[in-house]
Amino acid sequence: MGHDASAANNSNGSQKNGSPKHIAIIMDGNGRWANERGLPRAKGHEQGAATVRRVTENCARRGVEELTLFAFSMENWKRPEKEVRFLMRLLERFLVRERKEIQKNGLRFRAIGRLDALPDSVRRELDTTVRESASNTGMVLRLALNYGGRGEIVDAVKRIAEEVRRGDLDPAAVDEAALSARMYDTSMSAPDLLIRTAGEYRISNFLLWHLSYSEIHVSNRCWPEFSDEDLDAAIRSYEGRIRKFGALEPTRC
Repeated sequence: MGHDASAANNSNGSQKNGSPKHIAIIMDGNGRWANERGLPRAKGHEQGAATVRRVTENCARRGVEELTLFAFSMENWKRPEKEVRFLMRLLERFLVRERKEIQKNGLRFRAIGRLDALPDSVRRELDTTVRESASNTGMVLRLALNYGGRGEIVDAVKRIAEEVRRGDLDPAAVDEAALSARMYDTSMSAPDLLIRTAGEYRISNFLLWHLSYSEIHVSNRCWPEFSDEDLDAAIRSYEGRIRKFGALEPTRC
């Protein structure tokens, strides 16, 4: 993984963007989309699942290396029990239904979060999809499930504390690299681009450790209506920026 080799690196640390290699998306607005049309919220979630397939296919065609989708947060358990049950069934159906497409397109499927708290039936389908796609070589499709950015950092710190307690890790060796190595998916690169739909300007406890220098694009479209053109607009916006990583922007001629 990494940035596009065509991106121009400057001596002061800034970098002109190529195409994003890792896109993360906060998929917001399923319920709002349904409410605006007088439909049950469940219809919004079903349409949102269809958008996942379309956006995944588009990103894979573009040569995106990683796509990370915020599918279910730790806070989402607070929703009505009926809606949570529906979301879990929808997730299970998605994993079964999309498995052939994942294999057909050579995608590598992964999941991050406190997965042990998910229903057993969902865990089984997750494990099967991860296992069957492990040898593929295409884009990584990663779902954040029962996920929270603060929770991920806490879990990483707990792992470090346990290793220090056992005497396997010197406290003086604890640095950013040590913490990164204990995140849920140690192969995950930092997202180049974060997209949030439905016009919301929050990161909502998503990938707090990983988004420190990610570019952000907010779309006013609700997730079920997020189109290929909207994705194109987000990527064009990213490509038109200069990532400074704390350095000064190079002088323009």
